[in-house]
Amino acid sequence: MTASEQVLPGQIIPVDVDEVPAVELGPGVHVRMLPGMPGIRTWVIDLAPGAEWPGLDVHETYGEAYFVVRGELIEGDLAHGPGTYVAFGPGTSHRPRTETGVRAFGFNYDTPA
Repeated sequence: MTASEQVLPGQIIPVDVDEVPAVELGPGVHVRMLPGMPGIRTWVIDLAPGAEWPGLDVHETYGEAYFVVRGELIEGDLAHGPGTYVAFGPGTSHRPRTETGVRAFGFNYDTPA
């Protein structure tokens, strides 16, 4: 099974996040895709200190959310530290960055709410 597959009914899939291969999306920005549920893509992002998402992340039809595990993720003028959950509804956009470095677990919703 690859980490980006869906978890099927009756399945329990433990995953060591650090064992999932990371894909570099831009300088200092790495994503690891995790098993998700139908309609939900699950991932972990790691941004190195001083890194910024490579472009504007637009959510035209469906939403996205993330939970900051460590470090600090900055959205515009707002800084989100460990324990913060941030949700973006359809019709939103953002470009996260960090000064400290950050790890966040995220969820893309591929079906309407």
